[in-house]
Amino acid sequence: MKIQFAPTDLPLTRRLQMASVLQWVFSFLGLAPCCIMMFFVLMFTRFWLISVLYACWFFVDWETPSKGGRRFHFLCHLRVWDYMRDYFPVKLVKTADLDPGKNYILGFHPHGVLVAGAFINFCTYATGFRKLFPGLDSFLLMLPLWFRAPFFRDYIMMAGLIPSDKESASYLLRRQGGGNAVVIAVGGAPEALDARPGAFNILLANKKGFVKLAMEHGAHLVPVFSFGENELFDQVGNPRGTCLRWIQDKLQSIMGISLPLFHARGIFQYSFGIIPYRKPINTVVGRPIRVEKNEKPTEEELDALHQLYTEELSQLFEEHKGKYGVPENQHLSFV
Repeated sequence: MKIQFAPTDLPLTRRLQMASVLQWVFSFLGLAPCCIMMFFVLMFTRFWLISVLYACWFFVDWETPSKGGRRFHFLCHLRVWDYMRDYFPVKLVKTADLDPGKNYILGFHPHGVLVAGAFINFCTYATGFRKLFPGLDSFLLMLPLWFRAPFFRDYIMMAGLIPSDKESASYLLRRQGGGNAVVIAVGGAPEALDARPGAFNILLANKKGFVKLAMEHGAHLVPVFSFGENELFDQVGNPRGTCLRWIQDKLQSIMGISLPLFHARGIFQYSFGIIPYRKPINTVVGRPIRVEKNEKPTEEELDALHQLYTEELSQLFEEHKGKYGVPENQHLSFV
């Protein structure tokens, strides 16, 4: 394989963009194991008291992630996120106003490999979410597993991440006065296994939990489609029915996280590595679907709202795909 190296005379700005993405990839893939290891290693050093005190703090602070977390606004404003935004680049597109007096569930599609678009748009202020939707605070749901990792849990809570369980989402959606936007990557970890360039498979057909949650709390549903999300990484072929896919599905069902074998570019060369490609991400926030509160919806009511959401998402894709290089004959495939 011929290796294509990056030019040595790249401007400093592009170097900083690469550094910002590198730290983000490390945070997603390596920081949690490092934090867990550090916690236990410290126990056997003269700094053992740090781990003991943190363990006490962990016990006292156990329920914070499920009660809105602990966002640090200064962290969301850091310049590093501006560099990360410009690396791809990422743009947040508004199609309708969202009343800050209401609560919302934003369904994010597709998941992609590392949900880059969701993180930049809804966990940082780099793309202007708070300016486009004044009065709203966004909270991205993440696997509860990561909130059990010492030190790492505090870091991700600073960015507005909360566990992806019903209790955590309900706490925000029950708040009086509105102003909360709970962002759910509906396809979840299983959808990441189908994330590759040119793929438009949306795992939604049997995903009705978020719809039921919206009805129980009277939270309006908002479809969000992130054009370019699946273009960031290549992935080893894993069609359904193959041995590799069977293993991946089995591990996902056991651990709760998927293990896509993805690859893209490196730091100093463009031929291999796990740094995402520089591909534009355009995250389009659709029109809100009004939802009346219904604490005990029937199956028929649930199916009707789910069907309406699917139609709105499909329409959002069709209305905007031409602007972002998607062929006219390409349509979403709901699985």
